[in-house]
Amino acid sequence: MYSGSPEASGRSTNNNIFLPKLHFVYIIYSKKIDRYYVGETHNVEKRLILHNNGNYEGPFTKIANDWRVVLKFKCVNRSKSIFLKKFIKRMKSRKFIEKVIQNPEILSDLLTKKY
Repeated sequence: MYSGSPEASGRSTNNNIFLPKLHFVYIIYSKKIDRYYVGETHNVEKRLILHNNGNYEGPFTKIANDWRVVLKFKCVNRSKSIFLKKFIKRMKSRKFIEKVIQNPEILSDLLTKKY
């Protein structure tokens, strides 16, 4: 989606000007275990492959191999994506996750209040 763009790579676009790498908060869902997982990365597609192949570091997603992306939310930098990921996880609520999936603008509102 964004591969090759200066925003995705963090490459210089003009002499010494660097644009930050875009990051994403993502929510994946496994029908097999009926669970959601929230993460952040700059490459959601690659991360999904790692989750489904059991090659991801964390043990939680290794118990299923049918993960699919249900939300991909673009952030301008990693600190904002980490903030959102931690906020969602702190809620410890499936209901909240499903609300965010249905209304992603909730995440925009959180960033507006935080930053």
